[in-house]
Amino acid sequence: MRGPCRLALLALALAVAAAAAGGHDFRRDFDVVWGEGNARFLDGGRQVELSLDERTGARLQSKERPLRPRYQARPRRVRRDHHLLICSGGARHDEVDFEFLGNASGEPYLLHTNIFSGGEGGREQQFALWFDPTADFHTYSILWNPHNIILYIDGAPIRVFRDNAARGVPFPARQPAHVFASIWDAEEWATQGGRVKTDWASAPFVAAYRRYNVSTATACVWDERDGRARCPAAVGGGREASWMAQRMDWWSWMTLSWVRMNYMVYDYCDDRRRFPHGAPPECVIPIGRS
Repeated sequence: MRGPCRLALLALALAVAAAAAGGHDFRRDFDVVWGEGNARFLDGGRQVELSLDERTGARLQSKERPLRPRYQARPRRVRRDHHLLICSGGARHDEVDFEFLGNASGEPYLLHTNIFSGGEGGREQQFALWFDPTADFHTYSILWNPHNIILYIDGAPIRVFRDNAARGVPFPARQPAHVFASIWDAEEWATQGGRVKTDWASAPFVAAYRRYNVSTATACVWDERDGRARCPAAVGGGREASWMAQRMDWWSWMTLSWVRMNYMVYDYCDDRRRFPHGAPPECVIPIGRS
């Protein structure tokens, strides 16, 4: 990887019933909504590569829209960066995302996360990854249920956003969303704040995905005809399906604290320039409490 690292953001707007019966098939469960020539399906649709060149990038959009899903995918950046995101769309959209920001060669890749509710975001947290995301596939997961949104890497929680609506913190809960996977040029802001520009001589820049999982067993899927969500059957005499009731346990809180202590490089709650008169209300609530 010679020279400055080129930015390629992958937006996975989380909300699709992707792992339907018959296994993982990007070609079956997603539409290419732009840059069709830059999307390549491999291994019978079980893997997809999206590329960015000087002309265009590419975007996939899921055909179904889950509500409060549990989602995971195994992306790998081939030579450059990408971004995973959940988004409902519209002016008052809900969104949860992973973004892998460009950087200079030899420096750690930055993982940028954000959460929007009702169109309001600005809840950025960034982490210096403890591995090279271009070297192999890793599992990036988002659990979104009525109690909390939890972001994981390889099963380790790195961020939690709890339902604190009773304390005046909007929580995304009611909007179904598509899953998007996309790659585009965002050098104006994403590569060291826009300081590192695109080295088009190194194009195309490629992001690969495989083994995604959003299914009717792990998501409430929005039915366009009925205008309501189809949710997994309750288990154990009427109790919620296990993922719908899942919260952070002791091990999860310990792991999250370790990640924050060792790898977090930015937290909007600590940004006094942005919030000179006090942090947003969710920042005042102790992290382990709702």
